[in-house]
Amino acid sequence: MMHANLVRCVGALALSTFVVAGAAAPHARQDDTSRKEWLQLFNGRDLNDWVIKFAHHDLGENVNDTFRVEGGLLEVRYDKWKTFDREFGHIFYKQPFSYYLLAAEYRFVGEQVAAAGPSLAWAKRNNGLMLHTPDPKTMLKDQDFPISIEVQLLGGLSDGKPRPTANVCTPGTHIVMNGQLHTPHCTNSTSKTYDGDQWVRVEVLVHGDELVRHMIDGQTVLEYTKPQIGGGSASPTDPKVKVDGTPLTFGYIALQAETAPADFRKVELLNLEGCIDSKARNYKTYFVKSTPSACRY
Repeated sequence: MMHANLVRCVGALALSTFVVAGAAAPHARQDDTSRKEWLQLFNGRDLNDWVIKFAHHDLGENVNDTFRVEGGLLEVRYDKWKTFDREFGHIFYKQPFSYYLLAAEYRFVGEQVAAAGPSLAWAKRNNGLMLHTPDPKTMLKDQDFPISIEVQLLGGLSDGKPRPTANVCTPGTHIVMNGQLHTPHCTNSTSKTYDGDQWVRVEVLVHGDELVRHMIDGQTVLEYTKPQIGGGSASPTDPKVKVDGTPLTFGYIALQAETAPADFRKVELLNLEGCIDSKARNYKTYFVKSTPSACRY
């Protein structure tokens, strides 16, 4: 059951996620405590804050320069790939989070790498935001996907068929939907289809393992609770890490490279965990998780 602070903030966050921290008068205490301090996970210049892992390759190897920064964009590119042996890639932000609002602005560009073949048709115009992943250092060398909750990002194929985005997939995990353990690997959201190379903004509200909400254009398109380790679709995994039934209350955030060229122009996060004592200098009205040690007086 959501606690009072959580209930108070969910609606406000959903309606105001486009607000970026701006200037406020020093004496305007109320404005300061409600002003949103977004952390730019992608700084627009380099990938120094990120760690890369490709299946069948060592941690830190950016295979074929797949992840790169050009023109202020974080790009996923396959122009240097001649072969593809299920070498799915992920790029992880350097630190884990638990309670937060994550936003990404993405688009798909170009065609799937030719070497992927027909068996990977599902990966066309396909990327994802991987949430609550264990430390990427725990991934085995040949592991294809991190144990995680995936906010699946899909682009339309311009064939007239619906292909929603902000779906949920569960590599090595399960979730709870409508009060029941939900074990299908992927479940579609209620979003519309985005054909072509248009920019899309996706937002994900995460409250530990209490709530995960997917939003497109400020509208909720999917919601679930109790993410936990379990199931397949991530292999091979270390049995010391994949302990089925373990609640996923926090973890790292990653973007994907699974054969589809894509761009990210923004990846930002509003941390919802901090000081909730209104007497503290760093109190914020939008925090929903108390961290007393963070308070500054």
